[in-house]
Amino acid sequence: MYFESRSEAGAKLAAELFEKYRYENCAVVALSDGAVLVGEQIAAALHCILTMLLVENIEVPGENLSFGGVSQNGNFTYNGMFSAGEIEEYASEYHGYLEEKKREAFQKINRLLGDGGLIDNDMLRDHTVILVSDGLDSGASLDVAVDFLKPIRIARLVVVSPVASVQAVDRLHILADELHILSVKDNYLNTDHYYNRNDIPSHEDTVAKINQIVLNWR
Repeated sequence: MYFESRSEAGAKLAAELFEKYRYENCAVVALSDGAVLVGEQIAAALHCILTMLLVENIEVPGENLSFGGVSQNGNFTYNGMFSAGEIEEYASEYHGYLEEKKREAFQKINRLLGDGGLIDNDMLRDHTVILVSDGLDSGASLDVAVDFLKPIRIARLVVVSPVASVQAVDRLHILADELHILSVKDNYLNTDHYYNRNDIPSHEDTVAKINQIVLNWR
């Protein structure tokens, strides 16, 4: 399945979620600027808040594999699809490189944090959290998000994405209480491939969308 845009895909996901969650205490948490375009359609339909969790993935050099990610609280979470032995091997072989990438990722997150529009833990407590991606090639970013949410008492974790790989869906069955994935791919290409339009807003525009979501409830 292909989509005209992230907003169109978000509207389809919103229709799936509407009957069950319209009158529940929900919070939509996007994992990227592109995911905000998906999530704003859901938040507008469900009359709930929209916020964003900053996650920076760190890849294994030369292998196009996510080793893990850093969230805005500074914690690093390993990709849960790796075994303990694989993690130990990569961590030993690329120790200096990975430590430098962690520092760079956290510095980038700190620069963005000043722009606003990001998570306040009190917004999520006792809510159903609808975690939104615009495309999941692995479960790595979700591992980081779940790690971030652990100290927060939430009612339920619902993960939604227009498109995801088979491997990511397998991982999500472990991490989430409920999944809504419109298209599952055996051979996942890059996320932009599945959208005819890839007009991702600047981070400043993303923050504006988050701050204006109440005006767009419908």
